[in-house]
This record gives sequence, C-alpha cells and structure tokens, in this order.
Amino acid sequence: MFTGIVECMGHVADIQQQDTSTSGGNGWTVTVGGASAILGDCHLGDSIAINGTCLTVTEFDADTFKVGLAPETLRRTNLGELKVGAQVNLERALSAGTRFGGHFVQGHVDTTSTVLSVTPDGNSLWFKLQPADARLMRYIVPKGFIALDGTSLTVCEVHDPTHAGPWFTIMLIAYTQSHVVMPQRKVGDRVNIEVDMLGKYVERVLAGSLVDDDSAASTTGENASAADVATVSGVKRYVDTLVTRLVERRLDAVLQK
Repeated sequence: MFTGIVECMGHVADIQQQDTSTSGGNGWTVTVGGASAILGDCHLGDSIAINGTCLTVTEFDADTFKVGLAPETLRRTNLGELKVGAQVNLERALSAGTRFGGHFVQGHVDTTSTVLSVTPDGNSLWFKLQPADARLMRYIVPKGFIALDGTSLTVCEVHDPTHAGPWFTIMLIAYTQSHVVMPQRKVGDRVNIEVDMLGKYVERVLAGSLVDDDSAASTTGENASAADVATVSGVKRYVDTLVTRLVERRLDAVLQK
C-alpha cells in the first residue's frame, strides 16, 4: 500500500530484457540509481513503487536497487518504454507510523493515459489526459483522487465518457512540479494511472447485492450482472433500483408497526 506522495526521483541505471543473474530470474529487470534516500531501511523482497507500479526489490546496495518486470506489468504500464537515464518517481510501501498525506494507492496500475495537452496557468501546469481504457472513466470524478505515475493528484475536469474522446484534467502546483516526473511528459506520452480503488469496491458490492436479489431483476425487467453495472447507464439504473427497494422495505416496516 502506498500514499501517492513521491519520496524522491531516481534514474534508470540499467535495463536487462533477459537478466540471467540470480536476482534477475531470467526475465526483464530494471535497476534504479540515485535512490539512497529510500534504501536505508530496505530489505530483499520489499515493495517499492516505480512510477506508481508496485515492484519487488531483488537486489540493492546503498544507492541502487533492482526489480523484475512481469509480462503483465509490461503490457499494462509504461515501464517497458523506460530508457537508461530516465527519471522515475519512487515511493516505499506505507509504514504504520507514516503521515498519510495522499490517498490509498495500491501500486496496481489500471492502464495508461495519453497526454493530450499541457497548458501553463501562472506557475501551475494543466494536463489533459485520455485513458487507454475508456471504461475506467466511470471511476474518475471531479475533485476525486487519481494516481498518475504514482503521484496522488486531484481530478479537476471530467469529460462525459458517453461522448467521443473521453478525457480528464489535473493541475500541478509549482512545488509538485519540482518533485515528480510529470512535468517532463509531453503531448503523446503515456502516463500510468490508477483510479481510486474505493470506487471499484463500491461498484463490486453494489453489483453483488443486485445480482443476489431477485427483486432487482423483477424491477428492471432484466437480470443484473457485474458487466451490466459496469456502465454509466447501468450504474444509474441499478442505483435507482436499489434505492427504490430500500424505500419500499422501509415503508413496509413502518406500516407493520
């Protein structure tokens, strides 16, 4: 578990697509340097988020550490595009005594978003982004949380996902610009995103309650399913169903007294 408050920026010191060393496991590995600030209490097997991706330390010294990238990680994130020398956001897993300054970030990247525009606004920067998977837009709400390359940020604007070309915006203040990699992103670059996990859990619980309740099917005229709920119209329809059912039950309880 992470907070989205980047502790430091490191740099990619080495990339091996077929690392045959003991710590490489015969797979794709990345070694990050300039990380001494977060390695003082490091142990093998610890979790460190690189650009918002939770990864396992397989080797480390005073200034560098190595992680392995699974095929799924390479498919879902932008880490496969890293080059030697590139800067990366770094954050250790949350400890019990740490101040919680961001939001709940798992380090499980949902997809990437493409930068559509970068617009200065005084000493701030506005970024407009479009997720590769438009279905994730239902979890992105104005003033809600989102993690971009592991940085906890506040969503500013959200374009209706039912229209063509869904997008959302975030703003970076001057301080954040000097402590994360986001200002280096250009139009067309891909950024890792993790949406607020609380929204996913709420959706799952809601979908489960409706699927398990036959009255949902009778009220809507169709069987509810997780796939049905996983749409904007589906969420509205089934929320309406749930509210109606709860009101009816409450009225029944009152009339029986």
